[in-house]
Order: sequence, then C-alpha cells, then structure tokens
Amino acid sequence: MKVTVVGYYGGYPTADKASSAYVIEKDNYKIVLDMGSGALLKLQKYINIMDIDAMILSHFHADHVADVGVLQHARLVQSYITGDESILPIYAHQEDVEQFAALNHDYTEAKSYNPEETLKLGPFYIRFLKTKHSVPCYGMRITDGDSSIVYTADSAFQKEWIPFCQHADLLLADTNFYADMDGEDAGHMTSKEVGIIAKEAEVKEVILTHLPHFGQHQQLVEETKEVYDGKVTLAHEGLIWEDGKMSQSKVI
Repeated sequence: MKVTVVGYYGGYPTADKASSAYVIEKDNYKIVLDMGSGALLKLQKYINIMDIDAMILSHFHADHVADVGVLQHARLVQSYITGDESILPIYAHQEDVEQFAALNHDYTEAKSYNPEETLKLGPFYIRFLKTKHSVPCYGMRITDGDSSIVYTADSAFQKEWIPFCQHADLLLADTNFYADMDGEDAGHMTSKEVGIIAKEAEVKEVILTHLPHFGQHQQLVEETKEVYDGKVTLAHEGLIWEDGKMSQSKVI
C-alpha cells in the first residue's frame, strides 16, 4: 500500500500548501481521501485526475471537501477534451443530506458508506470510527490484507481510538494542537494525545497531519516522542509512505 500526502494543513491552506488530501493506492487502484481547499492544484502534480478510481470523504468541513466542486468541473471539462465520460464515485456519509446530494454531478456520483459495515474499494477494505468532532465525521482503518493504516480525520481524543488503531502499520493523525493546549472543544487532538494513542495501540509509526497555523511544527514531533518511542514524521507535500518506507514523490 502506498500513501501520498497532498494536503496537510488544518482549517485553510497556506500560501503554497493545501488542506487535507491524500492518495491511497495499490495495484494501480487510486483512492483520493478527502479533498480540501487547494487540493486539486497540488493533486495534479502527482496523479492524473482522470486516473482516480474513487474518492472517500471523512466529513463535510471545507478544509476536507472544498475542492470537490472544482474537481467535478475539471472532470466535466476533461470529458470534452479527452472523450473520457467515466463517472467518479465519491463515498461519504449521509448525515448531511444536502452536502451529500451535492456530490452528484455530470461525471461524479454520490455513494454512501455505512459506518457500521466494512467498505471494499478495489484491493482495500475500509472500516469506520465516528470521531469526536463538531459535525459528523468518520476516521478510517484501511487495509490491503498486508498493511493497515488509520486516518483519524478530525477528532478530539477518545479512548476508542486505541483498539481501532491496534497494531496499525501507520497512524495518520490529526495533530492540530501542542501538548500543553486543550483541543477538546475544537474537536482536534494534541501531540501528546496522539502519542498516547500510538503507544497504547502499539502502532508502528506516525505521521502528524492537519497541522496548525502557528508555532514550530517540529515541537509537535518532539512532544509526541515524549510519550511514544516509535517513528514520528511531520506531514509535508509529496511525502510517500509505502509499506513502512518513507520517500518523496516525484512530480509528474
């Protein structure tokens, strides 16, 4: 399994960095996980948008879905240019009926996932955990039968993460606050809380993502390591995790 970080800021993009978006792939099957603001601009550096097999959304906050509409228009334009009229399925929960319906477009189709069931997409099996956030949001455990990754999406700390993450090869964790802060009301985790989950769940390594727009991000790594003695990496654009190895993606 290969994971590529496309966007990793919380809230909104910076001048040259997108908010949440990731590519998960294996055997040439590509899933885009969340599609935040600025994501389409960055995504095209790494994959052709017509090569996306499925998209899956954790929730409907703008920093996770803002570029869905832009992608819909892009696929419409590409249908004229290339003649490719394939329909992209976009999977999401239906707890926001209006937002879910907006996923339907000329060349995209809204598909619901049942959080109580395992979703199979290509070579992947995906389980869900409802997070502790201000709107309905679901974290995911994605496995290809060999490796397992957990994406927390947006969530305050909750003990349910520990069994959900148990022995995962990678934890892609919401780390929007520093250790001495309280992310409870905002629905996000601190570096220390991520470390606690990683330690108790015995995950193999951690990527800190959904990063804050303040402070020194390296401090988040140091604070996580005070609790958890595994490998901790800061998310950055083009970062690749593939079966336990880190590298930097080449621009296409």
